[in-house]
Amino acid sequence: MHISTKCSVAIHCLVFIYEYGESKKVTSELLSLSTGVNPVTIRNIVSALKKDGILSVKFGTGGATLNCPLDEITLYRICKAIEPDFLSKLIGIHAAPSRLCPVGRSIHNILDTSYQNVRADLQESLQSINMEEIMNKYHNLS
Repeated sequence: MHISTKCSVAIHCLVFIYEYGESKKVTSELLSLSTGVNPVTIRNIVSALKKDGILSVKFGTGGATLNCPLDEITLYRICKAIEPDFLSKLIGIHAAPSRLCPVGRSIHNILDTSYQNVRADLQESLQSINMEEIMNKYHNLS
């Protein structure tokens, strides 16, 4: 199972932008220094979050700010913005089981149902956690 580290980098960026976006010009270079991730990757993440409406980015001079309340930004929304098909890629099924084998003929149907339940549970869990909770944890640990 796999959720890309881009999602945790996106959350890191959102925490940073929330904390410093009003007082500093938050750029991809600044976010790169904070996250330890290449500025090009940061720009791609910021672009995806902007496209989803989570962020606003000033043209020309740069600088990112949050575009909606923290309680409207769920972990699911972030992951979906960064990797739209992340749930379908979460658990893969081997591509070419033998059609001659009774197990091989049935395995996709058997696993599809079970894996869909796992995806639905994960989606529900990710939708239940929002950036307001993340920020509260951040402030309690800082």
